[in-house]
Amino acid sequence: MSNTVIKVENLSKQYRLGQVSTGTISHDLNRWWHSVRGKEDPYLKIGEANDRTQKGSSEYVWALRDINFSVKHGEVLGIVGKNGAGKSTLLKILSRTTSPTTGIVKIKGRVASLLEVGTGFHPELSGRENIFLNGAILGMTKKEIKQKFDEIVDFAGVERYIDTPVKRYSSGMYVRLAFAVAAHLEPEILIVDEVLAVGDAEFQKKCLGKMKDVSEKDGRTVLFVSHNMEAIQNLCTHAILINQGKVTIDGTVSQVVKGYLQEFVSTRSFVEFAESEAPGTEQVKCLMAGITPAAGATKEYFTTSDTIKFEFRFKLTQESPQQLDVTFHLVDERGILIYVGSTIWDHEVVVNNGYLFATCIFPGNILNEGNYSISRLLVVQNKGNVIAEFKDLVSFDMAPVQREGYLGWVGQKEGVLKLDNVKWSLVND
Repeated sequence: MSNTVIKVENLSKQYRLGQVSTGTISHDLNRWWHSVRGKEDPYLKIGEANDRTQKGSSEYVWALRDINFSVKHGEVLGIVGKNGAGKSTLLKILSRTTSPTTGIVKIKGRVASLLEVGTGFHPELSGRENIFLNGAILGMTKKEIKQKFDEIVDFAGVERYIDTPVKRYSSGMYVRLAFAVAAHLEPEILIVDEVLAVGDAEFQKKCLGKMKDVSEKDGRTVLFVSHNMEAIQNLCTHAILINQGKVTIDGTVSQVVKGYLQEFVSTRSFVEFAESEAPGTEQVKCLMAGITPAAGATKEYFTTSDTIKFEFRFKLTQESPQQLDVTFHLVDERGILIYVGSTIWDHEVVVNNGYLFATCIFPGNILNEGNYSISRLLVVQNKGNVIAEFKDLVSFDMAPVQREGYLGWVGQKEGVLKLDNVKWSLVND
């Protein structure tokens, strides 16, 4: 394996829905009879991909199918995919919590895992006792654990409750102590699932900083699962994208984040209709609505630094008023109104041979990360009468800009806007 500490080859995991093991003696006997004769497990030939959006016909599903990848010493691997893609199943196999159906996993070094709240903790034991228990499981001596004990308690911030049974801890305290134990007891490989979402923003940032130190300063390997693309970009050196139990992209972090946003984020940043099918009224039909980069090419996600262009095209009838304005309402994923754009104030409106065109250039470094949509698109007569209204035609995503060597903030910055070009000065008289 040389510099490779994790090697996964043709890894697959099959489950039978609603059953433990195969669920019946006949199935177990059938498998045993095939193995005695040196034949393949007959139930490996059946089964469906784990697609939760569709009703399947088979009682067997493949949570993982033919997974192949490797992780080098000191690397931080980001594992990305939508819910149900197989990420947690993969981590459970790597943590030896469950075994694969087929395939090989080669691991070199001690592994510490944080897969869900309370993993590896005994609820009746105190925080102190659980620290020593987890250290012993990792193969550390009592002396080695004592040397790290004060640092673990300080990082977790639970000194006052360290001799209290952990069953009385809140979920946040549980995670704080569990992460502190996993990160400080010096495993060669640290596996972290999405559990950090339980902690507050300050602790999440603290955890990401610790994982960065663990990989860069201590040379340890980290596997990190998250739906937070900013955390993936700022922490990871390599990433894989999993979809329906298969690795669809294995490459750089930017490649995987781009693939994730394009494949899984539900956006429609550009729509176009034939005149006969266009929505609208007898006076105005909407032929096109879109959000594109100011440079030109259509795409379904943008970074927060992009300058974007809103474009609208309408078909007017002979009964349409000659003087019209276009107004749109931009809302975020929570439905909060972010901006009202209108040609009434600052406009570029062109009426040409019965068609109305409107464009609006929106500068970069204003919108925060997240999903945005045009909730209302209005065509208004100058006297204020709305003659056509269109709802929820288009939406788009703003992704964070990757900053080399910068830890950044976990998730969105607080607030609606992200004004990166604000200038500060501090004078101490």
